[in-house]
Amino acid sequence: MADYTLEHKPSFTLTAYGFSLQSNFHDMTALQKEKAEFWSRLKADGRFNKLKDAAKDDREWSVNEVYQGKPWNYFAVEAGKSVADATRIIEFPESDYIVVAGNGDKEALFDQLTYHAFNEVLAKVTDYAYIGGPNATYRYDNGDGTFYGEFWVPVVKK
Repeated sequence: MADYTLEHKPSFTLTAYGFSLQSNFHDMTALQKEKAEFWSRLKADGRFNKLKDAAKDDREWSVNEVYQGKPWNYFAVEAGKSVADATRIIEFPESDYIVVAGNGDKEALFDQLTYHAFNEVLAKVTDYAYIGGPNATYRYDNGDGTFYGEFWVPVVKK
């Protein structure tokens, strides 16, 4: 998995369905189980397809943020039209972002990139700091059974 790049990104907005995480951030197995159960419900009740139908492109996003004092995870898209019952419209600022890219299995890629970024990459970066706020990972199908993804976390120069 590549280490990281520093990229300046314009502001962007994601439309999302989400839930408040209950598991400890250090318990990767429990977090993965919680997310998998939520995403399975999204597919079963039709909200997954509703978001995909509203999407501007094929990118599927997983967003993490602290919202109203609680940690949340969302399935999101960059929507080309309104989704009336979306949980949140998430605004990302124009900013420098640490970008961690990689290829992998569809179901594992979001967590692999996120954990690699927070547990390894950000610990090594000394000239930039995470500014808080939402961070996001997107993925799309490579067409060969694997997926490409990028984890984006907003940062400021120290």
